[in-house]
Amino acid sequence: MAQPDYVPLVSSDRVRPSSRLSTPRHWAQDRPAELVSLRPPAGARLGATGPDSGFGLKLANRVGQAAQLAAGEQLADAVAGCFACGTKRASVLHRAPVIYDMEWAFALWGFRPGAPEDLVAYRRPLFSGASHEYARQRAIVDRVRDEVVRLSPDDVKAGGKDWRKWLGAGQAS
Repeated sequence: MAQPDYVPLVSSDRVRPSSRLSTPRHWAQDRPAELVSLRPPAGARLGATGPDSGFGLKLANRVGQAAQLAAGEQLADAVAGCFACGTKRASVLHRAPVIYDMEWAFALWGFRPGAPEDLVAYRRPLFSGASHEYARQRAIVDRVRDEVVRLSPDDVKAGGKDWRKWLGAGQAS
């Protein structure tokens, strides 16, 4: 609404002209390291993103309290490696981590009673120092075959003799 002529105005009350924005220039997605697809990059040591990984770490610590460790193994290393595997399983299934993902990971790597001795010997150098080295955690996760991720924790617990083909360690003898 316009202001009547008989009302006195100070200069700060007068309407100011609006600033006009220029027409935007052409834009292209061409910067280095720009993601050009809707899917994140996939491959060895790239990881798998998913929501609420912090809660997954809490779950891994909880499940890890019952872990059966061999001589020389550290609980922090077992938790770090199994947490990485559990979060991969959760992200492949398109959801946040749940307790079953961590139980699956601890069973897969033989941190439950009755694990085969050759599995324990196989995991020992892999998990050594995993809590301090991200590269070791990625190496642990990359050993797990894709088809194993969809197995239930009960299937993994029951099929302990199949660990070689599940973890890419050759054929079972």
